[in-house]
Amino acid sequence: MTSFDSQLHPSPPSTAQRPPQLSSRQRRRSSHGDRKEIVGLMPAPELDNNIRLIDPKRDALYNYDPEGQKAAAAARPWARDPNYFKHVRISAVALIKMTMHARSGGDLEVMGLMQGYINDDTFVVTDAFRLPVEGTETRVNAQGEANEYLVEYLDLCRAQGRQENVVGWYHSHPGYGCWLSGIDVETEALQQQFQDPFLAVVIDPDRTINAGKVEIGAFRTYPSSHMSETPSSDVASAAAAAASDGAQAVPLAKAAEFGAHANRYYSLEVSHFKSTLDSHLLELLWHKYWVQTLSQSPLLTNRDFGSKQMLDLSSKIKEATTAFARTRTSQNLLLSTFTGSVGGGGGKVADRAVEKLAQDSNLIATKEKSGLMAGEIKAKLFNDLGRREL
Repeated sequence: MTSFDSQLHPSPPSTAQRPPQLSSRQRRRSSHGDRKEIVGLMPAPELDNNIRLIDPKRDALYNYDPEGQKAAAAARPWARDPNYFKHVRISAVALIKMTMHARSGGDLEVMGLMQGYINDDTFVVTDAFRLPVEGTETRVNAQGEANEYLVEYLDLCRAQGRQENVVGWYHSHPGYGCWLSGIDVETEALQQQFQDPFLAVVIDPDRTINAGKVEIGAFRTYPSSHMSETPSSDVASAAAAAASDGAQAVPLAKAAEFGAHANRYYSLEVSHFKSTLDSHLLELLWHKYWVQTLSQSPLLTNRDFGSKQMLDLSSKIKEATTAFARTRTSQNLLLSTFTGSVGGGGGKVADRAVEKLAQDSNLIATKEKSGLMAGEIKAKLFNDLGRREL
């Protein structure tokens, strides 16, 4: 849930102004340990994250065509079709940068911008860079130094031959999934109004580490003159169904806002790509950090997030128990007044709530069991090596 003002139309920085340095806290959180943690997922980018090699001879997706971009901007096909953009392709470098930045923020939201271009109905993101701002789960405050940083960074990129423009912004949702809050929707709508085509990307760093796969979502908002074809009631029920999925279970504190603005935006399909140089560098990093990946325990890596999940589940169970008792009392009153004419709506709602709680509970238990089994397997595999040799 992020807000920023005048990020893409800032006033020019003062003479000899340098991009501000990250705070000591950010430097500590972005240290060697976080890099190993993210790069430890390198087998996953190859398989789980579906990163594919592009043309090994030309690396065509990195060839920026300024004339083609001007022609697309003049035609503006997205102005006639609010659902024109359907796909997002993110480079491996940009994906790692955004994930490491999101992870470095801890429980605070962080924010950055993405560079790239459009290709028909697809956003192609070639790079990303962080902004020196951070905030709580409700708001990120973008200071004047972020505006100066943005202008200086883009000037330096163009001086080095990188002509790609800013095509979107990203921010993190630590622990509560990939979706847009009310503030996020307003922010994205404002940028689309003045800077279209523009894209919003959300990354959940906690679930990324927990699942071993980057948890990411890409979204665009509808203009104020257009409403989603899906009725609000259907959107709310769809959001509730998504919340019951383990991958998108929303904490109780965020449940009221999750889905409240779902009819104002839509999601895009996200895929990833890498150049031949990216492939070589990622392979070198994997050879460097494979020991870290093999030795780390998911129970220790995810213990904070796991504790939050259990605490949130207990709160949901308590709330569901209270609601179920209230529903049962009202049904008894109806039975005593109108014999045999009780509707089953309240019971069905309670049953669905119990089913969702059971799914969330099973998901947490499965993750914990997997962590214990991984520890047992590694202990038997490596602790017995010396004994077998003897």
